[in-house]
Amino acid sequence: MATARKRPRPDEDTQAECPFTVTHPDPNEKDKKAKRRRQESEDQPTPKIPLQASPFSPMGKFKDPNNTMDRYYQVHPHQKWMDMTRYNSFVLNGVKYYSEGFIFVANNSTIERQKNPGEQRPSRQKSDDDWVARILEIRASDEHHVYARVYWMYWPDELPAGTQEGKKSIQGRQSYHGQNELIASNHMDVINVVSVTAQATVNQWDETNEDEVQQALYWRQAFDVRSMDLSSAQPRCRCNRPENPDKQLINCTNTECRKWLHDDCLIHEALMKTFLRLGTDKPHKPARAKVEELEGGQRPLSPSESGAAQTAQQSIDVKPEDQQTIKLADVEGAGPSANTENRTLTILAGPESKRKGRPRKSETTEVINTKPYEGLFSAVINDMSPPVVEIQDLRESVTGGEKSWTEPLRCLLCSADIH
Repeated sequence: MATARKRPRPDEDTQAECPFTVTHPDPNEKDKKAKRRRQESEDQPTPKIPLQASPFSPMGKFKDPNNTMDRYYQVHPHQKWMDMTRYNSFVLNGVKYYSEGFIFVANNSTIERQKNPGEQRPSRQKSDDDWVARILEIRASDEHHVYARVYWMYWPDELPAGTQEGKKSIQGRQSYHGQNELIASNHMDVINVVSVTAQATVNQWDETNEDEVQQALYWRQAFDVRSMDLSSAQPRCRCNRPENPDKQLINCTNTECRKWLHDDCLIHEALMKTFLRLGTDKPHKPARAKVEELEGGQRPLSPSESGAAQTAQQSIDVKPEDQQTIKLADVEGAGPSANTENRTLTILAGPESKRKGRPRKSETTEVINTKPYEGLFSAVINDMSPPVVEIQDLRESVTGGEKSWTEPLRCLLCSADIH
């Protein structure tokens, strides 16, 4: 079965030393072999396989309704890990970090930034800068050897090929992922804490709270690296795509509807109707212009007047198909050398923290339906009262009509005008 890509072993030139690795043995298989192992060596007790309860509870659903993010794990070398003292926190370069807190972790981009401090670079809240992790456990033997067991937060770009989102197989960033969005995971590692560059603030986004604004880093979906399963996000609009908090949503004002609609879906609908009506060569003429063009400038005949029945045309409303689309403190007492007293231990780390981690995944562009109006018409939503769609005719070869006009904004679900 396919699994998420794990990180390569340390590279001496680019990585802070970390002698520990994490495996995920099957506890059922361990039980079957326990009896034989005891027979082989009664003096070597079989290490217990601990279960890490997931600190993440996504509001969306997994493809498997029985999915749990909890995971059995084993740190190797086991005895060396267990012999170290367990701590609640550590202080690195004057900053205190706590177990269960979020951290930025240096990667190759970070190292390049440290080598060229004057170079203009994007904010570290980008997928090409520091990684983000949540601390699960802190252990140390002394101030020079301090380690953290972590769960990695994925940038959407890092979702591997074969990721299952409901019935779809996806890879990388999707159209609904925001600039500051992360994805919680149960991808576990042990890192040397000198790789930590700063504290991170990461909030869980409650999509049912329509007034909540996402400003800091946030997560709403979780990724299980065992099954490659990505939890769902709240669908919106007629297209049933989730909300991208960096883009605008418009609420239908019909009290019997009240659905949230993507502004790009509303614009797409308006442009499709415009294209189907005007095509590539018909000018847009307002109703008053059509009246003036009647022969002799006369008003149109009413149905009761002579000739009206023969000249009148039935109108049709064309509707396109729907879019498919370290200072150590607060000893926990978990290690053999722990006691009930608080410890103070300073981590001696230089400024060139280095950590190499998960390889980046290339961004995959979503396949969307054809937009025949591209290059011919453009549109924006004007938030006046009531809101309207402003259409621009980009066809330079078409003359005899208006080049800009407005259309009413209508709900894609109930067809009511949005006020």
